[in-house]
Amino acid sequence: MDISKYTNLKKLAIVLLAVTVQTAIMAQEPANDVTTPLHLLQPDYPTPYGAKTIEEITVTLDRVYNFLDASTPAKLVDSKSNQEISNLKKLDENTIFAPGAFRLTSYEWGVTYAGMLLATEATGNPKYANYTNKRIKLIADIAPFYKEQLRKNKDFPSPISSVLDPHALDDAGAICAAMIKVERAGLKADLRPLIDNFIDYISHREFRFSDGTLARNRPQPNTLWLDDLFMSVPALAQMGKLTGEVKYFDDAVKQVAQFSERMFNKANGLYMHGWVMAMEDHPQYHWARANGWAVMTMVELLEVLPKSHPGYTLVLTQLQDHIKGLARYQNGTGFWHQLIDRNDTYLETSATAIYTYAIARAINRGYIDSLAYSPVALLGWNAVATKVNAKGQVEGTCVGTGMGFDPAFYYFRPINVFAAHGYGPVMLAGAEIIQLLKNNDFEINDSSLQLKVKN
Repeated sequence: MDISKYTNLKKLAIVLLAVTVQTAIMAQEPANDVTTPLHLLQPDYPTPYGAKTIEEITVTLDRVYNFLDASTPAKLVDSKSNQEISNLKKLDENTIFAPGAFRLTSYEWGVTYAGMLLATEATGNPKYANYTNKRIKLIADIAPFYKEQLRKNKDFPSPISSVLDPHALDDAGAICAAMIKVERAGLKADLRPLIDNFIDYISHREFRFSDGTLARNRPQPNTLWLDDLFMSVPALAQMGKLTGEVKYFDDAVKQVAQFSERMFNKANGLYMHGWVMAMEDHPQYHWARANGWAVMTMVELLEVLPKSHPGYTLVLTQLQDHIKGLARYQNGTGFWHQLIDRNDTYLETSATAIYTYAIARAINRGYIDSLAYSPVALLGWNAVATKVNAKGQVEGTCVGTGMGFDPAFYYFRPINVFAAHGYGPVMLAGAEIIQLLKNNDFEINDSSLQLKVKN
């Protein structure tokens, strides 16, 4: 045997043994500033950290889409025979929408229709917009028959009674705004009579204070619901864009200004949920989803409000102040709490999705600082995505909620996968985050997520 080769092998074995022993010794010792680069240790994040890929986001949107497409069929059936009705000349008092998990004419579905439209805009896949177009067109196609029947008999059974005869802003605003977006996109359907009816209700038939602020008489007389900003302003704003009539923009701006004057807490950057004229003191329960409706309202208004309008700066400043307040309360998981400023309330999905959409939209439109707020939006999406289960259902959404003036009311509102409020916001949030990723590059810089600044 070659002695030199043997010697070299022996030396190598000794080195390997020394390394093995040193490794074993270090393994027995706790990591410290000498033995380990502690700043490189991986945190145990409860929510995935970092920017998702567009492909990953699209997979999540597809799961939601597939669930909704299957659980909200765009067809009519006879309620007695359960047979599909495809011939609109055969509509009668027994005609209903095919049974599904959600109502096609609710304000929540107005949000979902808008979310599907935005998903097509973000991904280029027409299937999402087709979801909206099929259902909106179906509503429009059957409207003339039911309008005529209700003219003859106000008690005639109609699956679109809230569309033809709205009794609250919930019936009118969100679905009207979605219809106008569809109209502006060029769908061949007779939507204008429905749009005009909705706008007439918002502008002339809903109860208002003497200064023109849209209000309700429940649960107390002369009550403001923060939710009503979204149930009115986006429709008014879209109508202004559709018609070019400034009066709609004027009314929309007035609502934002007058709601904010009464309900916005400048110290914490949050809105109270309800305001009652007869109260000497106004309890401040900062319910998450209502704040979501408010921040989304301002983003939607700025999208179409001419920059030359005298109220543009007011709305923009109010949006910036609100987003600054919201960002302050984001939980480390990426979610926001049911009562935003009360950390012992549960983490709520629909509000988190709405904030994610609104903040990402505001970044994409240049309303707020992208460097400061992009990580907030991306973390929000990562949180929301964990709540889309394998079936495409959105978990962790608070059910429909009235107004309360005690903490227990908000603390213990149930959550349910069939709370319709979660689905549209998830579609909106995912679509807008895709746009954010298209417009920017992100990196892990010194262990944290950062917008990659181009030199």
